[in-house]
Amino acid sequence: MIKIEGITKKFDKFTALSNLNCEIQDGCIYGLVGSNGAGKSTLLRLIMGIYTPDEGHILIDDVDVHKHPESKDRLIFIPDELFFIPQANMKSMAKFYANMYPKFDMERFAHLTEVFGLDPKKKLNAFSKGMRRQAAIILSLSCMADYVFLDETFDGIDPVIRNLIKKVIYADVCERKTTFVLTSHSLRELEDTCDQLALLHKGGIVFESNVENLKTSLFKVQVAFHGEYDKSVFDKTEIETVSFQKHGSVSVLIVRGDREKTAKLIQEMNPVLFEILPLSLEEVFVYEMDALGYEFNDVII
Repeated sequence: MIKIEGITKKFDKFTALSNLNCEIQDGCIYGLVGSNGAGKSTLLRLIMGIYTPDEGHILIDDVDVHKHPESKDRLIFIPDELFFIPQANMKSMAKFYANMYPKFDMERFAHLTEVFGLDPKKKLNAFSKGMRRQAAIILSLSCMADYVFLDETFDGIDPVIRNLIKKVIYADVCERKTTFVLTSHSLRELEDTCDQLALLHKGGIVFESNVENLKTSLFKVQVAFHGEYDKSVFDKTEIETVSFQKHGSVSVLIVRGDREKTAKLIQEMNPVLFEILPLSLEEVFVYEMDALGYEFNDVII
């Protein structure tokens, strides 16, 4: 498990992270979402031991990577801006990685290279942007690390290959209990991938939640009644209304709580129209951020 306690990191007069705290459980896919400058890449580099925190501690299975650099062979990091040895191909890079990671699996490397349809003998500088990222992911997953950190994971990768990468990630989580930490600017990109999501803004985590609980705790209700009514008819019930909008005789509510209980309460009000609709993860974040006093677009864009 990764424990991040009171981490602060400053660069000259700029504070990238300020008193950040979080825990990342083993065998999960943890997503970090935020705008440019939110601190996502800095946090990954701190966990990897590339940067040293000005304050606070980062422990991986109770080991401080900064004090025990030998533990880094359990960690692998794919940065947003990729770097390969000049004139190298995937095959020579695999030998390079194998010298640093004792569990590097050449058979897995060969298998993944074939699955992704890449030529391991072709120079990497002749690859497209998306192919170079695929190569970096293949090399990293072949290291058989316990913790994998992917910065802007799917940048430049087409939807078909993106789904293939997700399948490999899922398999590693299920079979090896690998922990993945993914960053992105897009909630939609991580919505169907992550178990846990954290939203970073101005160097701190302003919202963090289990994805499944997050998506089930809020839902949309569309309802209409005979005659005139307003929001007050719901205030008199046990329904927790987060948002209320009325268009003609039809109202749309965002409700927090138990769906079955809410449905029973509304049905007892004899509606002429009633249905419960799911919310996208982005919609959920909008309402949760609003409840915390943040303007979602200011945070995520």
